[in-house]
Amino acid sequence: MTNQHSSFDLPVIFDYIEKNRSTFIERLCNYLRQPSISAHGLGIAETGQYLSGWLTHLGLETELIPTAGWPVVLGRRNDAPGKPTVILYGHYDVQPPDPLEAWVSPPFEPAIRDGRLYARGVGDNKGQHSAQLFALESLLACSGKLPCNVIVLLEGEEEVGSPNMPAFVSKHRDKLSADLVIISDGPVDVSGQSRLEFGVRGIVSFELRARGANKDLHSGNWGGVIPNPLWTLVHLLASMKNNKGGITIDGFYDNVQQPTELENQALAKLPVDVEAVKRDLGLIRFDEPIERPFFDRLALWPTLTINGLHGGYGGQGSKTVLPHEAVAKCDIRLVEAQSVEEIFGKVEAHVKRFAPDVEFIRQGGMDPSKTPLDSPFAKPIWNAIVEAQGGEPQIVPAMGGSLPNYVFTKTLGLPTFLVPYANADEANHAPNENMEVERFIMGIKTGASMLVHLGRSATN
Repeated sequence: MTNQHSSFDLPVIFDYIEKNRSTFIERLCNYLRQPSISAHGLGIAETGQYLSGWLTHLGLETELIPTAGWPVVLGRRNDAPGKPTVILYGHYDVQPPDPLEAWVSPPFEPAIRDGRLYARGVGDNKGQHSAQLFALESLLACSGKLPCNVIVLLEGEEEVGSPNMPAFVSKHRDKLSADLVIISDGPVDVSGQSRLEFGVRGIVSFELRARGANKDLHSGNWGGVIPNPLWTLVHLLASMKNNKGGITIDGFYDNVQQPTELENQALAKLPVDVEAVKRDLGLIRFDEPIERPFFDRLALWPTLTINGLHGGYGGQGSKTVLPHEAVAKCDIRLVEAQSVEEIFGKVEAHVKRFAPDVEFIRQGGMDPSKTPLDSPFAKPIWNAIVEAQGGEPQIVPAMGGSLPNYVFTKTLGLPTFLVPYANADEANHAPNENMEVERFIMGIKTGASMLVHLGRSATN
C-alpha cells in the first residue's frame, strides 16, 4: 500500500529550505527595502501590490481588497479536499523608524551583522509572515501541492490598531471560511525556547483631560482659590486603583474568567528567574499584589497603566505655577471575557461619578482572544514545532500584549494559535530591529511542518 503522506516528506522539504536559504534571505531583503509605514501612509499601496504579485506567483487566488483605511491582501489555495483550511495572518505595515540617528544601518537598507538581519519590519512582521510564504513555496516546489487548504490574510493597519479589521472580517465571512488560524508574530521566550500561545489580552486606550482657569496662574496669588487640574487627575486616578494593586472601578472584574485547570498547569510550568528579572530591570520589587505569580499577571489579570501624566512646569529648577490644564494618557489590558465596550462604559461612568468636569476621550481598543488549550489542533501544531525545531515549545495560555485575534475567535469562531519566530531581543518598534537569520530559516521549516502535520491529523 502506498504511503499517503509520502508526497510531504518533511526531511526532503527541510533539505530544500536549507539549499535555498540564501535565495530566501535575499528575497526577504528585497521585501524589507519597501517602506510600509501605516501611520504615515508611506509605501502602503506599493507593498500591497508587491504582496499581491507574490501570492499570485505562488498559485493563490489573490485579491487586493480595499477597506476604509489601507488594503488587505487575501489569497486562497484549495489543494486538499477534506483537509483543514488554515488562515495564515500577518501584517505588512511597520512602525515609523524614528529616531533615525539611533540606527547602526539605515532602517530600510537591510544589513546582516553577527548572524542577525537588521531592518525595520524584519521581526514585526515582514520576516515572520515571509517565512510562512516561503514555507508554502517550499511545499509546492517539493510536492506540487499543499497538504492543507490555505488562506493568506495580510493587513496593512496592525501597527495603528487594526481599526478596519472587524468590519473587513464581518463583511467577508464567505472568503474566510476556515477551520483555524495561525499567526507568527512576536518573540520566543528569553531562553530561546519556542512558544505555542493560545490567547492575547485586549486593550483600551483613553485620555483624561482636566481644565482649571483659562491660563496658568501664580501659585501664591491663586493657590487655594483656583482648582488645580493636576490634583484633579491625581485624585481621580487614585480612585481607580488602590495601593494593593486592585482596580476599583465599579464592576471592573465582573466578567474576568477563572482559569481552567489546564491553564493553571501550563502557567505553573513556564520558567522565569524572578530575581534575575528584577536585577536586569533595576527593581527591588514587583507591583502589587506581591504574591501574584509572574505569568498569572500577564495571562489572567487585567491592568490599568498610566502611560503619561502631563501638565504645568517640568523644566529645570522651580516655577511656582498653577497649571490651567492637565492630561493623563492611560491604557487598560483586558482579559477574557471583558470587552472594549464594557470597560469603556465602566471607566466613563467612574469618571462622571468622581470627577464630572474631567473630559474622557476614547482612543480605541481591541477585545481579548482565547483558544482552549485542549483544542484538537493544538497537538499537531505542537508536534510540528518539535519536528521542525528539535525541541518542545512552551505552552502559553495568553500573552500579555494585544493583537486583533478577536476577529477570528469571536467574529468567525475559529481557534487561533500564535507561533512566534522572532528572537526575544528583536527590538521591534525600536531602532535596530532585527531577526536572527537562523530563526528566520527555522520559521520557514516550522511553517511547512505545521501544514504537513495538520494535513496528517485530518486522516489519523
